[in-house]
Amino acid sequence: MPVQKPLGGPGDFVHHAGLFSRRCFMTIDKLSRVLFLLLVAAVLYLTLSPNPPHVALDTIPYGDKIEHFTAFAALALMARLGFPRAADWHLLEHLSFLGAMIEVVQATPDLQRDCDWHDWVADSLGALAMLVALRVLLRWRRSRGPVAAPVTLH
Repeated sequence: MPVQKPLGGPGDFVHHAGLFSRRCFMTIDKLSRVLFLLLVAAVLYLTLSPNPPHVALDTIPYGDKIEHFTAFAALALMARLGFPRAADWHLLEHLSFLGAMIEVVQATPDLQRDCDWHDWVADSLGALAMLVALRVLLRWRRSRGPVAAPVTLH
C-alpha cells in the first residue's frame, strides 16, 4: 500500500484527494493544464474578436465586469490545479499580466474594441478571489487532520 505524504504545497488538496490512481494516464494536473490552455484560448477569442457573441450578462449593469471576473476566476482555478507547485502570487502576477495585455491589444483600432482598465481590475480581482478561496479551502482541509487511506476491497 503506498504511503501518503503529509499535506505540504499549494496543490496538495488535489494530489491527495485520491481522485486519480497511479495507473491513470492523465493526472489531474495534466488535465487541468489542458483545460487551462483551452480556457486561455477561449478568453483570447472572446476578448479579441471584433464581433464577440452576446450573452445575457451584457444586458445588466456591470455584466461585462462579471464576465471578466468569472473568466479569470476560472483561469485561476485551472492554473492552480494545473501548476500545483507555483506560488499563488506568481499565478496572480501572470494572470493579471494576461488581463492587462488583453486590454492593451483591445486598444488597437483594427479590432474595433474598447480598452477599459476596469476590465483589467475585474480580471485581476477574479483571479485573486479564486486563489484566496482555494487557499482558504486548503487551510480548512488541513485543519481537519490527515487524510485517511482509501479502503480497498479484495
